[in-house]
Amino acid sequence: MYKIDLKNKFWQWIVLIFLAFIWGSSFILMKKGLRSYSHDQVAAFRIFISFLAFLPFGIKNIKKINKENIYSLLVVGFIGSTIPAFLFIKAQTQVDSALAGVLNSLTPLFTLIIGLIFYKSTAKIINAIGIFLGLTGALGLIINTTSGTDFFSSINYYGLFIVLATICYGINVNQVKYKIKGLTGLELTSLAFMLVGPFAGAYLLFTDFSFALSTNDYILNLAYIAVLAVIGTVLALAIFNTLIQYTSALFGSSVTYVIPIFAIMWGLFDGEKLSYIQFLWIGFIIIGVYFVNTRKQK
Repeated sequence: MYKIDLKNKFWQWIVLIFLAFIWGSSFILMKKGLRSYSHDQVAAFRIFISFLAFLPFGIKNIKKINKENIYSLLVVGFIGSTIPAFLFIKAQTQVDSALAGVLNSLTPLFTLIIGLIFYKSTAKIINAIGIFLGLTGALGLIINTTSGTDFFSSINYYGLFIVLATICYGINVNQVKYKIKGLTGLELTSLAFMLVGPFAGAYLLFTDFSFALSTNDYILNLAYIAVLAVIGTVLALAIFNTLIQYTSALFGSSVTYVIPIFAIMWGLFDGEKLSYIQFLWIGFIIIGVYFVNTRKQK
């Protein structure tokens, strides 16, 4: 049996692709949750269920919270998870998955910019080339999977919520990479949710579920939200925060370039076809991610 070694580039790529698969599937789960629940309820359920799943690990490691790391844990909990959850699902009420996926690809760009300005990180030209190659591939891939001329007309101000979410992700990635020491990915994520989970639970206590209860599949749609929380948040964030401790902030955030590929794969199960030009854009994405990781940040 092979042991996962995140110091090995092979395993770094395997984990990156696995994360992209999980998060690439999150769009469908969000939409199913929105069939019965409001965007605020979906986001709050996602955070609160994640908090419950992390609770055993959080209680076990609660003594590791101290004055040196509590600020960083609050950043990870609120800016890295809670705020983007509300922003992203709010945007999903008016923005299609294609546009959401392409805007999500801004994360590595903001990771680079925020790291250079606020975290004194350094980057090589080849990293910047990789970012723009990946973004170009993501843009081309999404545009070529949108029929007609409705793609650009569907751009609206709700897309700014996703842009704000990617800025939050950029802050979170840099905070984990450069400011948090002595905690594993599972420890820091579980402790962060210990701090933010009760707020989500308090919100749910005072929200109105009358519309949700009037829908036929509210239990099933709640189950989709639970899967989104446990797999798309708990498992994925624990793995992601561990990955960027072993790699660079840019490489970790470049998972957003691969997410659109899996979004398209889900479409194939529904009878959609993949053209040769789309394989070209996928190539751009893979080359871009490779360039991002060719020379690591100092």
